[in-house]
Amino acid sequence: MPVEGFRCYGDLEILHFSLQKKSLCCAFSNKRVAKLCQQDPLCPFKDALLDGSSCWGYEKNCSPENGFGYPVCSRVDSGWASSLEAAQDLFWKQADFGYVRERLSEIKTLCKASNPGDSSLKCSRHARFCKATNLYLDLRNARRSQERYKEDFLQAGEIGGRCSLNSRALASEGDHKSPLQSWYAELQAYTELSFSPTDGEHCDIVMEKPTVFMKLDAGVNMYHHFCDFVNLYITQHMNNSFSTDVLILMWDTSFYAYGDLFSETWKAFSDYEIIHLKTFDNKRVCFKDVVFSLLPRMRYGLFYNTPLISYCHSNGMFRAFSQHVLYRLGVSQNGPKEGTIRVTLLTRSTDYRKILNQQELLNALKTVPSLQVRVVDYKYKDIPFLEQLKITHNSDIFIGIHGAGLTHLLFLPDWAVIFELYNCQDESCYRDLARLRGIQYITWQKRDKVLPEDQGHHPSLGEHPKFTNYSFDVEEFMRLVTKAAGYVLNHPKWQPRPGRDEL
Repeated sequence: MPVEGFRCYGDLEILHFSLQKKSLCCAFSNKRVAKLCQQDPLCPFKDALLDGSSCWGYEKNCSPENGFGYPVCSRVDSGWASSLEAAQDLFWKQADFGYVRERLSEIKTLCKASNPGDSSLKCSRHARFCKATNLYLDLRNARRSQERYKEDFLQAGEIGGRCSLNSRALASEGDHKSPLQSWYAELQAYTELSFSPTDGEHCDIVMEKPTVFMKLDAGVNMYHHFCDFVNLYITQHMNNSFSTDVLILMWDTSFYAYGDLFSETWKAFSDYEIIHLKTFDNKRVCFKDVVFSLLPRMRYGLFYNTPLISYCHSNGMFRAFSQHVLYRLGVSQNGPKEGTIRVTLLTRSTDYRKILNQQELLNALKTVPSLQVRVVDYKYKDIPFLEQLKITHNSDIFIGIHGAGLTHLLFLPDWAVIFELYNCQDESCYRDLARLRGIQYITWQKRDKVLPEDQGHHPSLGEHPKFTNYSFDVEEFMRLVTKAAGYVLNHPKWQPRPGRDEL
């Protein structure tokens, strides 16, 4: 019998999946939707359908090699694996759709329904991902403070359901208890109730629509906030639904508002405005269907704390995330362009990590006729975020100094190169993010050809290389740009569109 109606990518069609279906994929496992995808020129998964891929990779009876993508390893890191095959499998489980399979295999029932219409609670290990039905939430005595994720916000009886609770099993999942690593702090007070949350007597508000609970990292920093979005996307796979007819509730126990510079991105996941938890203060709220999303700072999570085996990269889950967001937000690709490589230089108007000889570098780039150069400062007040995405997605080489703006690499086309002009701390975050996304990464290597303005002057840390500005050797800069251009031109997906002959 049908269990859910949900929208597959964009407005292709409303579908009903049955309990008997084993596939957790949308277009790949439904022939009718697959056909619609093939007919839709903007469907982001057309290539996978043409290549014969029939699954994401984590479903039963789907081998990873036949999924949406699979890691490639150039050599073996002996500290992690003993063969290339073992290295690929490990990377797939660490940071690709194998991560979904691993988490799905952990799910166990913590509160079991005895009768139809009763509540239920299921969680993966450490309560990092949970699903609940007929959830009761009593916020009549909301204990708000300055803490965004107050761990004793709920007391016994204020969250729960009518089901048979395995208290010992629930308590065993508390070892990762932490604001952005687990939902255990919120669920430790889960109580076996004597009444049903589905009856109107005990609820001031009944939320009929499926609802996703999220604890968010930092909406003013793209690197951190997109960790939220990536984990929401993975949660959709975990939940076997990509519907936008869902509510998203921001779990925040403070009095404060939440600054969000990338709010347009929510439209890729929900048709509705984000709900703040404090909206329900002084009320008893009952939710018919709730998902507790994967969190942005989980131990061994994605992508903030991801431990990655070296020498491997993938064009799987993070590429699917990129295509999903771009397609849902209507961001199209207008290239590649014959005889032209589109170069975007990300400049900074901040006090630190500015390019002191930027004009000199630009003058050098302009001497190469095939380079179409654009300089951007991604300040949200000047360039709305959707416009930023359009610029990024239509770049072949993207250049910038170490900073959160380099998270835009997630939305570069497959053939593009991310050039981290200078990595001030030898941090691997953007190199690893490029490996997750499956695009080429290069950075400045010759330290004698870059000149800092001074030693850096952090107000509390003292001398620090992230808190100064830099000048770059022009010849070395152009050597690296030429190297990046060569990679773009030789990429198998680089298929330039012929220009118009006006004659």
